[in-house]
Amino acid sequence: KAVVSTQSTGHLVDELLSSIDQPLKVAKDPKKNKDYLLCDYNRDGDSYRSPWSNEFFPPIEDGNAPSDRMRKLEEQANDAFDVYREQYFDGGISSCYFWDEEHGGFSGAILIKKTGDLKNKFRSSWDSIHVIEAHEKGAGRNAHYKLISTVMLWLQNTREGSGQMDLGGSLSRQVEKDLPVTADMFSHIVNIGGMVERMENNIRGILETVYFGRTLTVLNDMRSLVDLESKKAHDKLNQ
Repeated sequence: KAVVSTQSTGHLVDELLSSIDQPLKVAKDPKKNKDYLLCDYNRDGDSYRSPWSNEFFPPIEDGNAPSDRMRKLEEQANDAFDVYREQYFDGGISSCYFWDEEHGGFSGAILIKKTGDLKNKFRSSWDSIHVIEAHEKGAGRNAHYKLISTVMLWLQNTREGSGQMDLGGSLSRQVEKDLPVTADMFSHIVNIGGMVERMENNIRGILETVYFGRTLTVLNDMRSLVDLESKKAHDKLNQ
């Protein structure tokens, strides 16, 4: 189905979370020769709109495209997050899509994907989806932002002799914030970029310290690397 501007951000997020175990898919824009990410936010029927050329592939007539105002904001966002992606991910793919909301304001989706293959032994994938809703208030001097972020992380051990092990999952977080804006629409990109950066850093920290740390704790509790007598003696010394 086509995603149209009359759908609320909440409804789009519900659709996102219902299929969150599906990694982001990649396509290439033949007009710009650049990769872009596929999701419900740039879909119309069986075609997907590229953020680089603003065209649908496979081509369709009267595809659901953003307004001129949103397209300008979308172009600025794609340029900005292209730089952000290189700084934090050293590669990967990013795509940004924006649309007007029916009752004022606008919404957008910032997508980032990075895959890795360490010496053909460890494969990994990071997929982050940030859905933002913005409403200006106070005579346009401030804006209220609602950000819902989800990160899907997947790791696979493919070393010969040690078998195959898959480890993956997703984590979602939400934040709302009021920030100042100017007449220049780019101030929204600055605000959104800062919120996304802080959110990704927060989620990455949680994944590293809580989830992977907890996995190691559970593993050690299930099966020790040393015999139990040595482990008890070690634990006693540390009391």
